[in-house]
Amino acid sequence: MAIGVDVLASIDPEYLEDSFVYVHCKFDIPTPGMLIRIWRTTVLNDCHSSGQSQLIHAENISYAPQWTMLPNEGKYSFLLIFSALPKTCTQFDLIEQIPEAGGFVVKNIARNKTDIYSVNID
Repeated sequence: MAIGVDVLASIDPEYLEDSFVYVHCKFDIPTPGMLIRIWRTTVLNDCHSSGQSQLIHAENISYAPQWTMLPNEGKYSFLLIFSALPKTCTQFDLIEQIPEAGGFVVKNIARNKTDIYSVNID
């Protein structure tokens, strides 16, 4: 999966010389009229160390406190870009750390060489 030039251009230049982790998220829309958002406190946690990657950029989803209105049915996709994982990381969790119930959690994502992932959000 390629990352669009417009997405790369919107990232703060201080991050462009570093490596990133790209997480393409797919969300099954359970009910019409649903809203979705992502908190800036969303992280990737290394399953075998205290290593943590911070959310740098989100595409096609609003940052809290704003909301994104979803279509009435189907799947909704968005992209999350994180800072690099520790080189020793082999497995990680995506965790939306928020002060309320309902944060996104995807456990035990196996690390690959490209650091580009596609996950389903339940």
